[in-house]
Amino acid sequence: MKKTILINDGISKVGKKQLIDLQFNVIDKHIEQSALIDFINENNVTGVLVRSATQIRKDIIDNCPSIKLIGRGGVGMDNIDVEYAQKKNIHVINTPSASSASVAELVFSHLFSMARDTYHSNRTMPLEGDMNFKKLKKQYSKGTELRGKKIGIIGFGKIGQEVAKIALGIGMEVLFYDPTIQKQIINVDFYNNQTIKFKLEKSDFSILLQNCDAITIHIPKQKKAVITKTELKKMKKGSFIINTSRGGIINEADLISQLQNGHIRSAALDVYENEPTPKLEILMNEQISLSPHIGAATLEAQDRIGIELAEQINTLLNG
Repeated sequence: MKKTILINDGISKVGKKQLIDLQFNVIDKHIEQSALIDFINENNVTGVLVRSATQIRKDIIDNCPSIKLIGRGGVGMDNIDVEYAQKKNIHVINTPSASSASVAELVFSHLFSMARDTYHSNRTMPLEGDMNFKKLKKQYSKGTELRGKKIGIIGFGKIGQEVAKIALGIGMEVLFYDPTIQKQIINVDFYNNQTIKFKLEKSDFSILLQNCDAITIHIPKQKKAVITKTELKKMKKGSFIINTSRGGIINEADLISQLQNGHIRSAALDVYENEPTPKLEILMNEQISLSPHIGAATLEAQDRIGIELAEQINTLLNG
């Protein structure tokens, strides 16, 4: 009898096809949280695949005895009661490597945009470009280059290391802080099969804050903000800060204050304290480059996520 996999928050066509080819019964349909327990039980679902929209908590685990596997397409699993599920002998899987390059590229999409103020000129050119071209040209002629600048990476897991590769490739100096990593070899691979190795050592957190021209954050969801007015004030005047990890890691009120007083030049946010309804003060702030939690949302990453999930599911459920 085929095992049933519920894809509740979507998966790539490639991943879905692979599950079907592996002889799983696939239900690709979003079931609202309130109806999830009944649906799982009525359809004898063996595995549930989610992203960030669906919560798999103790209530579902306790009331759905057919579940043998919970999969998260992506890195963070803060929407799943992982330890409790594992105690119940339920496999919990994710795809920590599949989307790392996509998130890292989004970091630099924001960083290049902030360095040249294009995120802001994209707002003003449609409104004033025809009447105030010369004024705007002067306004946006104070950009900076990233080559030769220092980037600080807080959290040096797979995503942080992908950020480092891009930074090193464009000539930036990399500092990193991670409580669990002291040293790391970074291999920067080029299109012609050449590789250059860099040996990086952990920086002191305060030194990183004080010396970097840009800081980017890549850590799991935290119980309280890691970056508050204390850390922001330590940062180099005129620097950039980017958060593509989890909302709440930066205290948004403190960030706005440091943007307003000119200490922080610009910020980039892909995640927010109040998702999916970010604060209006954040959305309307002209010093913040914004994106709607799309770090892992590239076509290539979604295909890798789907394939990796299918392979793990087949190994764990079919042996």
